[in-house]
Amino acid sequence: MAKQDFTHVQTWVFDLDNTLYPPGARLFDQIEARMTAFVRDFLGVSEAEADRIRHDYWRAHGTTLAGLMRCHDLDPGPYLRAVHDISLDHLAPDPALRAAIARLPGRRIVHTNGSGDYAARVVMARGLGGVFDAIYGVEDAGYHPKPEAAAFAAVLERDGSQAASAAMFEDDPRNLAAPHAMGMRTVHVAPAPLAAPHIHHHTDDLGGFLAHLV
Repeated sequence: MAKQDFTHVQTWVFDLDNTLYPPGARLFDQIEARMTAFVRDFLGVSEAEADRIRHDYWRAHGTTLAGLMRCHDLDPGPYLRAVHDISLDHLAPDPALRAAIARLPGRRIVHTNGSGDYAARVVMARGLGGVFDAIYGVEDAGYHPKPEAAAFAAVLERDGSQAASAAMFEDDPRNLAAPHAMGMRTVHVAPAPLAAPHIHHHTDDLGGFLAHLV
């Protein structure tokens, strides 16, 4: 890791799920189950067909929500409330991560494809309340989902930040392609590294990685 690669960074952008908490918490297992149930009831299809549609829309449109909005004119509000009504019992505060984020210079923000309310709940459950300057849900990006460039552009504009002086931390490698193209420093947060031209850095320990930057 080259500390000097981040000396220009003034805005630190963090994904939420499987980034600000470890994948072992398996929160997305709950969310995916609720997505499938919502699709099943909304479209009146079988469980298996709903699960296929959920995954196909995620692959083709960036998120299941985006696919439902584009293909079925879904009102996003009830969907976001339903799929994020999950237990956070598997989350625990992370004082080391909190300290590392708090020491970062400049703005510190969250950008998630989930709802802002859900993100705020997760942040609090992780003991990270008060260290972020802003939390942006998919609604704040005009319902444009990552990996679309429009999602990142909307959040940066809303935040008053510039891509050229920002860094993106994200577990899904496809969501780093647009930030890289926009001039952001990209960090893949995942158990295993992935060699790709749009990924500058990898870490399986976000708190430890950040601690070495300041």
